[in-house]
Amino acid sequence: MIRIGQAGYPPGASGMVDAIIRTKALGLDAMEVQFVRNVSLQDSVAAEAMRKASELGVMLSAHAPYYISLNSRSPETVEKSRGWILRTARAAKALGAWIIVIHCASYSGVDAQRTTRNVIEQIAMCRKELDDEGDHVILGLETMGKKGQWGTMAEIQEVMKEVHGVQPVIDFAHIHARGGGAIRGREDFEAVLDEHDLLPTVRTHCHFSGIEFTAAGEKNHLPLDSGSPSYAPLAEVLSDGDREMTLICETTSPAADAVKMRSMLEMARSYKRTDRNKRIEHH
Repeated sequence: MIRIGQAGYPPGASGMVDAIIRTKALGLDAMEVQFVRNVSLQDSVAAEAMRKASELGVMLSAHAPYYISLNSRSPETVEKSRGWILRTARAAKALGAWIIVIHCASYSGVDAQRTTRNVIEQIAMCRKELDDEGDHVILGLETMGKKGQWGTMAEIQEVMKEVHGVQPVIDFAHIHARGGGAIRGREDFEAVLDEHDLLPTVRTHCHFSGIEFTAAGEKNHLPLDSGSPSYAPLAEVLSDGDREMTLICETTSPAADAVKMRSMLEMARSYKRTDRNKRIEHH
């Protein structure tokens, strides 16, 4: 089943539970809770949010703070970064969220291989502590859009070889920006998904948005209609089957553009059914 939703709360939401209700009312069935600046969650709110999300069929995920740096030269910063990951994972468990999204590191003058090794060591420590607590939330390592940031698909796969309970979070806009406009059509979306499909993952978790980029990669997120990249080809790819996938919108209007993506997917599926029926009638 393909689920679509937005990063953060829909407009007008008065809190997490109301956000889940409004998400469902928009015709969406996923929401990514944003702990990007602080991880703060009352037990009573978490319990009610879990109950309401289950009742309405809204799948929850969570995004860890932006300032995580597992490759910092400061041991204190690395320790704090592990702490943010653990706090996000514990909040996710309380919410019933299945995955947390992590921006792991920048290279910060360290070569890519050493940075990957540092990320592996720190993520392994987090995974062990969470396992010991009985917290089996997936640690989702996001593909990053700036060339100075750690997080290519190849680097994430190196972590997966050594640490269980880890998988990529595909950010199509980031891949597009880092590759200098790499996603041009259906074949490019298929290539990204085909690579992911070879990996041992629970379900596919993706971010999408328009994006402005420079030679250094990502600059700013843009609306869905920006065409950078165009997501009509992705809707076509996804109309061919029913993947176990979550699509989270991170544009400048995430809820409204998530609804647009839902419509694009439904239109692609409708076109596919109509075309199939015409071929059957022809024969």
